[in-house]
Amino acid sequence: MRNLSFLLVFILVLLACRKEPRPLPSEISRVEPEPTAVLRGMYLVNEGNMNMNKASLDYLDFRNGIYTRNFYNQINPEVTKGLGDVGNDIGIYGSKLYIVVNVSNKVEVLNVRTGKRIGQINITNGRYLAFAKGRAYVSAYLGRVGDPTAVNGIVAEVDTTTLSISRTVRVGRQPEEMAIVNNKLYVANSGGYSPPNYENTISVVDLDSFMETKRIEAAINLHRLKADKYGDLYVTSRGDYYDILSKLLVIDTKTEKIKKTFDFAASNLTIDDEVAYIYATSWNYLQGRNTINYFMIDVKEELLLKQQFITDGSDKHIRVPYGIAVNPYNKDIYITDARDYVTPGKLHCYNVEGHLKWSVTTGDIPAHLVFVK
Repeated sequence: MRNLSFLLVFILVLLACRKEPRPLPSEISRVEPEPTAVLRGMYLVNEGNMNMNKASLDYLDFRNGIYTRNFYNQINPEVTKGLGDVGNDIGIYGSKLYIVVNVSNKVEVLNVRTGKRIGQINITNGRYLAFAKGRAYVSAYLGRVGDPTAVNGIVAEVDTTTLSISRTVRVGRQPEEMAIVNNKLYVANSGGYSPPNYENTISVVDLDSFMETKRIEAAINLHRLKADKYGDLYVTSRGDYYDILSKLLVIDTKTEKIKKTFDFAASNLTIDDEVAYIYATSWNYLQGRNTINYFMIDVKEELLLKQQFITDGSDKHIRVPYGIAVNPYNKDIYITDARDYVTPGKLHCYNVEGHLKWSVTTGDIPAHLVFVK
Protein backbone atom coordinates (compact mmCIF):
# COMPACT_ATOMS: atom_id res chain seq x y z
CA MET A 1 0.00 0.00 0.00
CA ARG A 2 2.89 2.33 0.75
CA ASN A 3 4.17 1.86 -2.83
CA LEU A 4 0.70 2.52 -4.20
CA SER A 5 0.33 5.68 -2.13
CA PHE A 6 3.75 6.89 -3.25
CA LEU A 7 2.79 6.25 -6.90
CA LEU A 8 -0.47 8.20 -6.53
CA VAL A 9 1.35 11.15 -4.96
CA PHE A 10 3.96 11.06 -7.75
CA ILE A 11 1.26 11.10 -10.45
CA LEU A 12 -0.54 14.01 -8.75
CA VAL A 13 2.70 15.99 -8.61
CA LEU A 14 3.33 15.35 -12.30
CA LEU A 15 -0.19 16.46 -13.21
CA ALA A 16 0.18 19.59 -11.08
CA CYS A 17 3.41 20.45 -12.90
CA ARG A 18 1.96 19.95 -16.37
CA LYS A 19 0.85 23.36 -17.58
CA GLU A 20 0.34 24.76 -21.02
CA PRO A 21 3.54 26.45 -22.23
CA ARG A 22 3.34 30.16 -21.54
CA PRO A 23 4.55 32.76 -24.03
CA LEU A 24 8.21 33.70 -23.74
CA PRO A 25 9.08 37.00 -22.05
CA SER A 26 10.24 39.94 -24.14
CA GLU A 27 13.95 40.52 -24.77
CA ILE A 28 15.75 43.71 -25.81
CA SER A 29 18.67 43.92 -28.27
CA ARG A 30 20.51 46.97 -29.60
CA VAL A 31 21.20 47.70 -33.26
CA GLU A 32 22.56 50.75 -35.05
CA PRO A 33 20.13 53.65 -34.37
CA GLU A 34 18.89 56.02 -37.08
CA PRO A 35 17.80 59.21 -35.29
CA THR A 36 16.61 60.86 -38.53
CA ALA A 37 14.80 57.82 -39.95
CA VAL A 38 11.64 58.64 -41.90
CA LEU A 39 10.03 55.36 -40.88
CA ARG A 40 9.17 54.82 -37.25
CA GLY A 41 9.91 51.11 -37.12
CA MET A 42 9.24 47.64 -38.42
CA TYR A 43 7.20 44.66 -37.21
CA LEU A 44 8.43 41.13 -37.87
CA VAL A 45 6.31 37.99 -37.52
CA ASN A 46 8.10 34.78 -36.62
CA GLU A 47 6.17 31.78 -37.90
CA GLY A 48 7.21 29.32 -35.19
CA ASN A 49 7.01 25.58 -35.80
CA MET A 50 3.60 24.08 -36.46
CA ASN A 51 1.68 22.74 -33.44
CA MET A 52 4.12 24.36 -31.00
CA ASN A 53 2.19 27.61 -30.41
CA LYS A 54 5.39 29.61 -30.93
CA ALA A 55 4.35 32.29 -33.42
CA SER A 56 5.65 35.62 -32.14
CA LEU A 57 5.84 39.29 -33.03
CA ASP A 58 9.02 41.39 -32.79
CA TYR A 59 9.37 45.15 -33.17
CA LEU A 60 12.32 47.25 -34.31
CA ASP A 61 12.43 50.92 -33.28
CA PHE A 62 14.55 52.46 -36.05
CA ARG A 63 15.26 55.81 -34.42
CA ASN A 64 16.46 54.42 -31.08
CA GLY A 65 17.96 51.19 -32.43
CA ILE A 66 15.93 48.99 -30.06
CA TYR A 67 14.86 45.51 -31.18
CA THR A 68 12.22 43.86 -28.96
CA ARG A 69 11.70 40.12 -29.25
CA ASN A 70 8.28 38.78 -28.19
CA PHE A 71 6.82 42.28 -28.40
CA TYR A 72 3.26 40.94 -28.58
CA ASN A 73 3.63 39.16 -25.25
CA GLN A 74 5.01 42.28 -23.58
CA ILE A 75 2.13 44.47 -24.74
CA ASN A 76 -0.63 41.84 -24.32
CA PRO A 77 0.24 39.87 -21.15
CA GLU A 78 -3.41 38.98 -20.59
CA VAL A 79 -3.38 36.78 -23.72
CA THR A 80 -2.07 33.71 -21.92
CA LYS A 81 -1.44 31.61 -25.04
CA GLY A 82 0.42 34.33 -26.90
CA LEU A 83 0.06 35.04 -30.60
CA GLY A 84 -0.78 31.44 -31.56
CA ASP A 85 0.31 28.73 -33.97
CA VAL A 86 2.16 29.68 -37.22
CA GLY A 87 2.25 33.36 -38.11
CA ASN A 88 1.76 33.40 -41.88
CA ASP A 89 1.48 37.05 -42.93
CA ILE A 90 1.38 40.61 -41.63
CA GLY A 91 0.00 43.86 -43.00
CA ILE A 92 -0.83 47.42 -41.98
CA TYR A 93 -3.94 49.26 -43.13
CA GLY A 94 -4.91 52.56 -41.57
CA SER A 95 -4.39 52.44 -37.81
CA LYS A 96 -4.53 48.64 -37.55
CA LEU A 97 -1.96 45.86 -37.80
CA TYR A 98 -3.22 42.51 -39.13
CA ILE A 99 -1.48 39.18 -38.49
CA VAL A 100 -2.65 35.94 -40.11
CA VAL A 101 -2.13 33.06 -37.66
CA ASN A 102 -2.57 30.06 -39.89
CA VAL A 103 -3.07 26.94 -37.73
CA SER A 104 -4.86 28.96 -35.04
CA ASN A 105 -7.47 29.81 -37.70
CA LYS A 106 -7.55 33.55 -37.04
CA VAL A 107 -6.36 37.00 -38.01
CA GLU A 108 -5.13 38.98 -35.00
CA VAL A 109 -5.82 42.72 -35.16
CA LEU A 110 -3.64 45.16 -33.20
CA ASN A 111 -3.27 48.90 -32.78
CA VAL A 112 -0.38 49.66 -35.12
CA ARG A 113 1.12 52.34 -32.86
CA THR A 114 0.96 50.47 -29.56
CA GLY A 115 0.73 46.80 -30.54
CA LYS A 116 -2.27 46.42 -28.24
CA ARG A 117 -4.73 43.72 -29.28
CA ILE A 118 -8.03 45.03 -30.64
CA GLY A 119 -9.72 41.79 -31.67
CA GLN A 120 -9.58 38.86 -34.06
CA ILE A 121 -11.24 37.58 -37.21
CA ASN A 122 -11.94 33.84 -37.30
CA ILE A 123 -10.98 32.19 -40.58
CA THR A 124 -9.99 28.60 -41.26
CA ASN A 125 -6.42 28.06 -42.47
CA GLY A 126 -5.80 31.67 -43.48
CA ARG A 127 -2.75 32.51 -45.59
CA TYR A 128 -2.11 36.05 -46.92
CA LEU A 129 -3.43 39.63 -46.82
CA ALA A 130 -4.27 42.42 -49.28
CA PHE A 131 -6.05 45.76 -48.71
CA ALA A 132 -8.17 48.21 -50.71
CA LYS A 133 -11.08 50.65 -50.24
CA GLY A 134 -11.56 50.10 -46.53
CA ARG A 135 -11.45 46.33 -46.85
CA ALA A 136 -8.95 43.63 -45.97
CA TYR A 137 -8.75 40.50 -48.10
CA VAL A 138 -7.58 37.18 -46.65
CA SER A 139 -6.80 34.10 -48.74
CA ALA A 140 -7.68 30.85 -46.98
CA TYR A 141 -7.19 27.16 -47.72
CA LEU A 142 -10.31 26.25 -45.69
CA GLY A 143 -9.36 22.55 -45.34
CA ARG A 144 -7.36 21.01 -42.54
CA VAL A 145 -3.61 21.54 -42.75
CA GLY A 146 -2.14 19.03 -45.20
CA ASP A 147 -5.51 17.54 -46.25
CA PRO A 148 -5.19 16.33 -49.89
CA THR A 149 -8.98 16.20 -50.20
CA ALA A 150 -9.41 19.87 -49.26
CA VAL A 151 -11.98 21.76 -51.32
CA ASN A 152 -11.25 24.95 -53.23
CA GLY A 153 -10.10 27.83 -51.09
CA ILE A 154 -11.63 31.26 -50.69
CA VAL A 155 -10.77 34.89 -50.34
CA ALA A 156 -12.65 36.57 -47.49
CA GLU A 157 -13.46 40.28 -47.60
CA VAL A 158 -13.25 41.90 -44.16
CA ASP A 159 -14.81 45.21 -43.12
CA THR A 160 -11.89 46.93 -41.39
CA THR A 161 -14.23 48.98 -39.18
CA THR A 162 -16.31 46.14 -37.73
CA LEU A 163 -13.66 43.41 -38.25
CA SER A 164 -16.37 41.15 -39.68
CA ILE A 165 -16.34 39.10 -42.88
CA SER A 166 -18.71 40.75 -45.35
CA ARG A 167 -18.27 38.53 -48.46
CA THR A 168 -16.36 35.47 -49.63
CA VAL A 169 -15.45 34.18 -53.09
CA ARG A 170 -14.30 30.73 -54.16
CA VAL A 171 -10.96 30.56 -55.96
CA GLY A 172 -8.55 27.69 -56.66
CA ARG A 173 -7.18 25.04 -54.31
CA GLN A 174 -4.85 26.34 -51.60
CA PRO A 175 -4.71 30.04 -52.60
CA GLU A 176 -1.59 31.93 -51.61
CA GLU A 177 -0.44 35.55 -52.14
CA MET A 178 -2.62 38.25 -53.70
CA ALA A 179 -2.26 41.64 -55.34
CA ILE A 180 -4.77 44.31 -56.35
CA VAL A 181 -4.45 46.12 -59.70
CA ASN A 182 -7.17 48.30 -61.28
CA ASN A 183 -9.98 47.07 -59.00
CA LYS A 184 -9.12 43.43 -59.65
CA LEU A 185 -7.79 40.99 -57.08
CA TYR A 186 -5.27 38.49 -58.44
CA VAL A 187 -4.80 35.29 -56.42
CA ALA A 188 -2.02 32.71 -56.86
CA ASN A 189 -3.47 29.19 -56.56
CA SER A 190 -1.06 26.42 -55.51
CA GLY A 191 -2.91 23.13 -55.04
CA GLY A 192 -0.03 22.33 -52.73
CA TYR A 193 -1.93 19.76 -50.66
CA SER A 194 -2.30 17.31 -53.54
CA PRO A 195 0.99 16.79 -55.40
CA PRO A 196 1.55 16.03 -58.21
CA ASN A 197 -1.93 17.39 -58.99
CA TYR A 198 -0.96 21.03 -58.45
CA GLU A 199 -2.99 24.05 -59.49
CA ASN A 200 -1.56 26.18 -62.30
CA THR A 201 -3.79 29.25 -62.38
CA ILE A 202 -4.21 32.78 -61.05
CA SER A 203 -7.77 33.67 -60.08
CA VAL A 204 -9.05 37.07 -61.19
CA VAL A 205 -11.70 38.54 -58.87
CA ASP A 206 -13.71 41.67 -59.64
CA LEU A 207 -13.80 43.67 -56.39
CA ASP A 208 -17.18 45.30 -57.06
CA SER A 209 -19.15 42.10 -57.68
CA PHE A 210 -16.66 40.00 -55.70
CA MET A 211 -16.90 37.22 -58.22
CA GLU A 212 -14.16 35.22 -59.90
CA THR A 213 -14.28 36.34 -63.51
CA LYS A 214 -11.35 34.43 -64.99
CA ARG A 215 -8.44 32.07 -64.41
CA ILE A 216 -5.06 32.89 -65.96
CA GLU A 217 -3.08 29.78 -66.82
CA ALA A 218 0.45 30.21 -65.53
CA ALA A 219 2.60 27.41 -64.02
CA ILE A 220 2.22 24.79 -61.32
CA ASN A 221 2.34 25.31 -57.56
CA LEU A 222 2.17 29.12 -57.52
CA HIS A 223 3.08 31.00 -54.34
CA ARG A 224 4.36 34.58 -54.27
CA LEU A 225 2.56 37.30 -56.22
CA LYS A 226 3.65 40.95 -56.28
CA ALA A 227 2.54 43.87 -58.46
CA ASP A 228 4.93 46.51 -59.80
CA LYS A 229 3.96 50.11 -60.52
CA TYR A 230 3.55 49.35 -64.23
CA GLY A 231 0.64 46.97 -63.69
CA ASP A 232 2.63 43.75 -64.10
CA LEU A 233 2.50 40.81 -61.71
CA TYR A 234 5.60 38.89 -60.65
CA VAL A 235 4.55 35.36 -59.73
CA THR A 236 6.66 32.48 -58.43
CA SER A 237 6.14 28.87 -59.39
CA ARG A 238 7.67 26.33 -57.01
CA GLY A 239 7.62 23.48 -59.51
CA ASP A 240 7.31 19.92 -58.19
CA TYR A 241 10.68 19.77 -56.34
CA TYR A 242 11.80 16.95 -58.68
CA ASP A 243 11.87 17.48 -62.42
CA ILE A 244 9.78 20.62 -62.93
CA LEU A 245 11.97 23.50 -61.79
CA SER A 246 10.90 26.65 -60.00
CA LYS A 247 10.61 29.83 -62.08
CA LEU A 248 9.41 33.42 -62.06
CA LEU A 249 6.64 34.65 -64.37
CA VAL A 250 5.67 38.16 -65.41
CA ILE A 251 1.95 38.65 -66.10
CA ASP A 252 0.62 41.68 -67.98
CA THR A 253 -2.64 42.65 -66.23
CA LYS A 254 -3.82 44.53 -69.35
CA THR A 255 -3.84 41.36 -71.44
CA GLU A 256 -3.88 38.95 -68.46
CA LYS A 257 -1.29 36.79 -70.18
CA ILE A 258 2.29 35.74 -69.48
CA LYS A 259 4.64 38.28 -71.05
CA LYS A 260 7.96 36.94 -69.77
CA THR A 261 9.47 33.96 -67.96
CA PHE A 262 12.65 33.97 -65.91
CA ASP A 263 13.93 30.40 -65.78
CA PHE A 264 15.45 30.49 -62.34
CA ALA A 265 14.16 29.61 -58.90
CA ALA A 266 12.47 32.38 -56.91
CA SER A 267 11.33 31.73 -53.35
CA ASN A 268 10.37 35.23 -52.29
CA LEU A 269 10.61 38.77 -53.59
CA THR A 270 9.84 42.36 -52.80
CA ILE A 271 9.53 45.21 -55.29
CA ASP A 272 10.81 48.67 -54.41
CA ASP A 273 10.35 51.39 -57.02
CA GLU A 274 11.82 49.86 -60.21
CA VAL A 275 13.78 46.98 -58.71
CA ALA A 276 12.64 43.52 -57.64
CA TYR A 277 14.83 41.94 -54.95
CA ILE A 278 14.66 38.14 -55.04
CA TYR A 279 16.14 35.25 -53.14
CA ALA A 280 15.88 31.60 -54.09
CA THR A 281 16.10 28.62 -51.78
CA SER A 282 15.49 25.85 -54.26
CA TRP A 283 15.08 22.37 -52.77
CA ASN A 284 15.43 19.33 -55.03
CA TYR A 285 14.58 15.87 -53.67
CA LEU A 286 16.66 14.13 -56.33
CA GLN A 287 19.76 16.11 -55.33
CA GLY A 288 18.82 16.17 -51.64
CA ARG A 289 19.95 19.76 -51.11
CA ASN A 290 19.10 23.46 -51.32
CA THR A 291 20.58 25.84 -53.86
CA ILE A 292 20.57 29.46 -52.65
CA ASN A 293 20.85 32.53 -54.87
CA TYR A 294 20.11 36.27 -54.74
CA PHE A 295 18.90 38.30 -57.74
CA MET A 296 17.76 41.76 -58.81
CA ILE A 297 15.46 42.59 -61.72
CA ASP A 298 14.81 45.94 -63.37
CA VAL A 299 11.00 45.76 -63.52
CA LYS A 300 10.69 48.64 -66.01
CA GLU A 301 12.92 46.92 -68.55
CA GLU A 302 12.14 43.42 -67.25
CA LEU A 303 15.83 42.58 -67.24
CA LEU A 304 17.89 40.51 -64.83
CA LEU A 305 20.63 42.73 -63.41
CA LYS A 306 24.21 41.51 -63.20
CA GLN A 307 24.84 42.44 -59.59
CA GLN A 308 23.47 40.73 -56.47
CA PHE A 309 22.12 42.82 -53.62
CA ILE A 310 24.56 41.26 -51.11
CA THR A 311 28.05 42.17 -52.24
CA ASP A 312 30.34 41.72 -49.22
CA GLY A 313 30.31 37.90 -49.13
CA SER A 314 28.34 37.73 -45.88
CA ASP A 315 25.54 35.81 -47.62
CA LYS A 316 27.58 32.65 -47.01
CA HIS A 317 26.57 32.91 -43.35
CA ILE A 318 22.83 32.91 -44.19
CA ARG A 319 21.64 29.32 -43.93
CA VAL A 320 17.97 29.64 -45.00
CA PRO A 321 16.83 33.06 -46.31
CA TYR A 322 13.17 33.31 -45.38
CA GLY A 323 11.90 36.89 -45.41
CA ILE A 324 12.77 40.04 -47.35
CA ALA A 325 11.91 43.74 -47.30
CA VAL A 326 13.42 47.00 -48.59
CA ASN A 327 13.15 50.35 -46.82
CA PRO A 328 11.63 52.66 -49.47
CA TYR A 329 13.45 55.71 -48.10
CA ASN A 330 17.07 54.74 -47.38
CA LYS A 331 17.00 51.52 -49.46
CA ASP A 332 18.27 49.31 -46.63
CA ILE A 333 17.60 45.64 -47.39
CA TYR A 334 16.36 43.27 -44.69
CA ILE A 335 16.85 39.52 -44.99
CA THR A 336 15.78 37.00 -42.36
CA ASP A 337 17.44 33.64 -41.77
CA ALA A 338 15.33 30.71 -40.50
CA ARG A 339 18.54 28.75 -39.83
CA ASP A 340 17.44 25.28 -38.60
CA TYR A 341 13.71 26.11 -38.24
CA VAL A 342 13.60 25.10 -34.55
CA THR A 343 15.80 27.69 -32.81
CA PRO A 344 15.85 31.51 -32.95
CA GLY A 345 16.62 32.96 -36.37
CA LYS A 346 18.41 36.11 -37.49
CA LEU A 347 17.51 39.43 -39.08
CA HIS A 348 20.25 40.99 -41.23
CA CYS A 349 20.29 44.60 -42.43
CA TYR A 350 22.26 45.56 -45.57
CA ASN A 351 22.86 49.04 -46.92
CA VAL A 352 22.22 50.06 -50.51
CA GLU A 353 25.75 48.96 -51.48
CA GLY A 354 25.02 45.45 -50.23
CA HIS A 355 27.24 45.62 -47.13
CA LEU A 356 26.07 44.16 -43.82
CA LYS A 357 25.20 46.91 -41.29
CA TRP A 358 24.04 44.75 -38.39
CA SER A 359 22.38 41.48 -37.39
CA VAL A 360 20.04 40.63 -34.53
CA THR A 361 18.48 37.47 -33.08
CA THR A 362 14.75 36.99 -33.76
CA GLY A 363 12.14 34.41 -32.81
CA ASP A 364 11.81 31.02 -34.50
CA ILE A 365 11.44 31.15 -38.31
CA PRO A 366 11.41 34.93 -38.91
CA ALA A 367 9.31 35.40 -42.01
CA HIS A 368 7.15 38.45 -42.65
CA LEU A 369 8.05 42.13 -42.27
CA VAL A 370 6.10 45.38 -42.49
CA PHE A 371 7.22 49.00 -42.01
CA VAL A 372 5.53 51.49 -39.67
CA LYS A 373 5.29 55.01 -41.10
